[in-house]
Amino acid sequence: MPLAPRHWIAVALIWIVAACAATAQESTAFFEIESLNEGLGPPPEDLDRATPQSTMEALLDLVREGDRMAAAHLLDLSDIATEEQAAKGPRLAADLVQVLDRKAVINWSDLLERPDALETRGSSDNPVAGQPQRSILIDIVDLETRPVALRLNRVKPVDGSPVWVFSSQTVANIPALHALYGPTWIEEELPPSWREEAAWGLMRWELVGLPLLIGLATLAGLLVGRLQAAVAARVRSRTLTDILRATRTPIIVAVVTGTAALVTDAIFIFSGKIDTVLTPLIVLGFTAAAILFVLNGVDAVLNRIVPFDDDNLFDANMEDRRNLATRIAAGRRILIVLIVIVGGGVVLSEANLTSALGLSLLASAGALTLLIGFAARHILGNILASLQIAMNRSAKIGDTVLYRDYWCNVERINFTYVQLRSWTGARIVAPVSEFVNEPFENWTMREPSIIRQVEIRLAHDAAVAPLRKAFYEFVDKGDIEGLGERDSHMVLTTGHDVFGKTVTFCVACADANSSWTASCAMREALLERMAEMQADGRPMFPKVTPAESA
Repeated sequence: MPLAPRHWIAVALIWIVAACAATAQESTAFFEIESLNEGLGPPPEDLDRATPQSTMEALLDLVREGDRMAAAHLLDLSDIATEEQAAKGPRLAADLVQVLDRKAVINWSDLLERPDALETRGSSDNPVAGQPQRSILIDIVDLETRPVALRLNRVKPVDGSPVWVFSSQTVANIPALHALYGPTWIEEELPPSWREEAAWGLMRWELVGLPLLIGLATLAGLLVGRLQAAVAARVRSRTLTDILRATRTPIIVAVVTGTAALVTDAIFIFSGKIDTVLTPLIVLGFTAAAILFVLNGVDAVLNRIVPFDDDNLFDANMEDRRNLATRIAAGRRILIVLIVIVGGGVVLSEANLTSALGLSLLASAGALTLLIGFAARHILGNILASLQIAMNRSAKIGDTVLYRDYWCNVERINFTYVQLRSWTGARIVAPVSEFVNEPFENWTMREPSIIRQVEIRLAHDAAVAPLRKAFYEFVDKGDIEGLGERDSHMVLTTGHDVFGKTVTFCVACADANSSWTASCAMREALLERMAEMQADGRPMFPKVTPAESA
C-alpha cells in the first residue's frame, strides 16, 4: 500500500533529525584548543593525523626513521612554552616511542581508521559502540607512586581541523616514564648495532640478555640452596633445622625472582614483548615464595603439635590424637585453598595478566569460569572429597582400614590422594574421589577391638570338636599376642560343598592393628595341629586333586 504524502513528510523529518543529531555529535567529538604546537612551525604536508591509527603508525615510523621533528607534531605540547617546543618536542617523541616499545601493549583493534573513531561493530559489552570518540586509552603504565594513562586525544585548534595527537597529560608524564623504563646505562654503552632490531621484533642485545638473565637467576638460586644446605648440615638444633628446612624452597624461589626483578629494573629494560610475560612471572614468583613460606611454616608448627609420621597415631588407644591430626590436616587444606585464592587475586591484580597477555576476551566471567571449571574439575572434585572425609570422619589419620583387600593404615589425607601404608610397609596411593566412592572397612572407627575370621576347609568326615578344643587351648595359653576376651572367640561350621566343610574360627583381637598377625599366627597353629591329627590317622584335610580344586 503506497504511503500517503503526510507519511513521506514524517519519514523525511526523521531522516533530517537523525542527520542533524549525527552532525551535532560529530561536531563535539573533539577537544577545542587555542593552538597546537606553534613553536614547531607548520607540520609536514604528508603527515597524517586524521585517525588514531594513522597517528600511532606515523609516530613509530618517523622516530625509527630518525625524523623526530616531524614526530613531535604528533604530540600535544600545549603545556610546554612555545619557545621550548622545538627543542623538547623531538626528544619527547623519541622517549615516548621507547616507553611504548618497552611497557605498553598496543591494541591495534582499538585504533580505528576513522577520523571520529566510531566503533560500528555493536556489542553489549562495548560502552562506546556506535558513538564517536575524542579520547582513546592506549595503556596504563605504573610510575613509582601511581599509574598513569597513555592517551590519544582528538583536538581542534581554532584555526585548524581536528587531528589526533598524544594528550598533553601523556606528554607531561613522558620524562618520568622514560627515566623509569628507558634504556639503562649499560644499554646506552652498547654498540649501535646491538641496539638494532634482530629477530621477532627484539633487539640484538635482548636475544643475548634474556638467556643471560635466566642463567644468572638460576645460578643465584643454586648458590643460595647450596649455602643453606651447608648451614643445615652443621646445625645441631632441631628447631633451627626445621626452620632451615621449611624456608629453603621459598627462599630459593624468592632469590631467583628477586634476581630477575633486580636485573630487569637496573640492568636490562626489556621491550614490551618480553616484559608482558616477564612482569607477570616476577609477580607470580614473589607470590609463590610468600605462599610457600606460609605453608611450610604452618606445616612445621603443626608437625610439632601432632607429628603426622609418628607411629603412635596407629595405636588403638590414640583415638583423640587421630581425631586431632585429621582436623589439623583438614584445616591445613582449607588454609591452602584460601592462600591460593588470595595469592591468585594478588597476581591478577598486580601483574594485570588479562591486559598484558591479551586475554581480555578470555577473562570475561563466563569464559574464564567455564575454562577453569573444565580444566580443574577432577582436582576440585578431589579437594571437596578430601574435605568430606575430614568432616564426616569416615577415615582418620592413623585408622586401620581394609581397602581393596589391602590391610593398611591411613597415613595422609592430601588434596587429591589418600596415602595408605600396608602391613608390608608398601604405600598405596588412592585418588580421594575413588577412596570416598568405594566401600572400605574401617577397623578402628568406633572401637579398637575386632574379630578376625580364619576359614579352614576340612574333610567330610573330619571331627570339628578336637579342633575347637585346640583353638581354645591356643587362646588360653597366651602365646599369641593381641587376643581379646575368651568369651568373644567362636568356632562355627559355616559352609559345606562336594569338597568338604568350611570351619570358621572367629579370633577376637583387642587391637585392630595387631589383628592381622594374630589371625595369621592362629591359622599357623591350627594347621600344625591338623597335620598332627592327620598323622595319627584322623582325617582332616580334604582329599581333592589339584585339577578338582581348580
